[in-house]
Amino acid sequence: MNRETRRSPKPRRRISHETHLTWLTIGAVVPSALIALCLLWFGDYSTKLQWTLTLVIAGFACGYIASVREHVIRPWQTVTNLLAALREGDYSIRARGARENDALGEALLEVNELGETLRRQRLGAFEATALLRTIMAEIDVAVFTFDPQRKLRLVNRAGEILLKRPMDKLLGRTARELRLDVCLDADEDAPLTLAFPGATGRWGVRRSTFREQGLPNELLVLTDLSRTLREEERIAWQRLVRVLGHELNNSLAPIKSVAGSLENLLRRDPLPSDWHEDARSGLNVIATRADALSRFMEAYSRLARLPPPLKEEMDVSEVVNRAANLETRLPVQRQGGPMMTIRADAGQVEQALINLLHNAAEASPPTGGPVTIGWKEVEEGVEIFVRDEGEGIMNPTNLFVPFFTTKPGGSGIGLALSRQIAEAHGGTLTLANRVGARGAEALLRLPR
Repeated sequence: MNRETRRSPKPRRRISHETHLTWLTIGAVVPSALIALCLLWFGDYSTKLQWTLTLVIAGFACGYIASVREHVIRPWQTVTNLLAALREGDYSIRARGARENDALGEALLEVNELGETLRRQRLGAFEATALLRTIMAEIDVAVFTFDPQRKLRLVNRAGEILLKRPMDKLLGRTARELRLDVCLDADEDAPLTLAFPGATGRWGVRRSTFREQGLPNELLVLTDLSRTLREEERIAWQRLVRVLGHELNNSLAPIKSVAGSLENLLRRDPLPSDWHEDARSGLNVIATRADALSRFMEAYSRLARLPPPLKEEMDVSEVVNRAANLETRLPVQRQGGPMMTIRADAGQVEQALINLLHNAAEASPPTGGPVTIGWKEVEEGVEIFVRDEGEGIMNPTNLFVPFFTTKPGGSGIGLALSRQIAEAHGGTLTLANRVGARGAEALLRLPR
């Protein structure tokens, strides 16, 4: 058996640039020096002169070789040092001899410009980072970043307060250890009710991803919704109590007044001859106002107990025409749209359109203008419009406030109920004065 082992060939050793340049220079100088020495030593010269000129020629050749090496290699060493400084982040060093109309000078000029550009970029990055850190520290939302292993890499001051730990005790912990994994896996559209060491309440969750050194990282932002929700709830209760108080006072004030008058009437002795008529009239007022209160409470119950929509295939034209036929106080003009169907609760949509047509019909008598209903297809679904040519909207602030009405005998829930129906379907309802025409326009937008 041949036990000879094949030896891998040794890698060829390349000659360095300096050595290569030195040999090229020697190759250019030595022939001339040899010719000069041959002419010198084979000529008719004295020995002293021959040795003197030989030393001069040898010194000149060595000096020339050293000078060429210095002038060619030294600038490259300068460029190398500059690039090394740039790589290390030192952008303050500049090369001398940078000038135009010179190959080496232009190269050094470009290196200097590169250093200045990197210096400005680093300064801008430092300023941007300082601004970002200031913003992160001052905002009142908790911000966390996690690496691909879901280990915490960054947290702001609000996050430290939320978790009641300093940053050095939090960094490197996993989302599960910090009880933030439920936020990373949760649906962003639904608020979460969570309890943290620093706060408890409802939280809005926002997530996004970014790359750092080519690896995906997760950004988690937690917003405390409790304060905002409490403020919105307080404002809603203030509006509701104001409207309820207004409605109750409108009914209780005359009831109290009439009851007092009847009490005074019955205390009179003897009773007047027409006391039966006064009593009957007073009791009629009390019954009328009590009936108004009953209707008011019924309307409140309708608004509070609106069931969730039962979505089925709904023909838009059929529902629009059916709602228009139910308005009998004046003719309703129809502007037909494309044939289309959407998934919606036809009964609730029809009720919303009836309310809008009812309001439009009540706004039309002062001017005698018509009421128009129609629809058109939009990108997200269908847009149904109801237009009138009345006097327009005078006070848009309280349009959708429940039980607020300026109409005699109105319940004040028509628009509120219609918007509730629209939002339950994932749509919107807006009411505004028409642009370039008299009257108002209601827009009911429903998704497909």
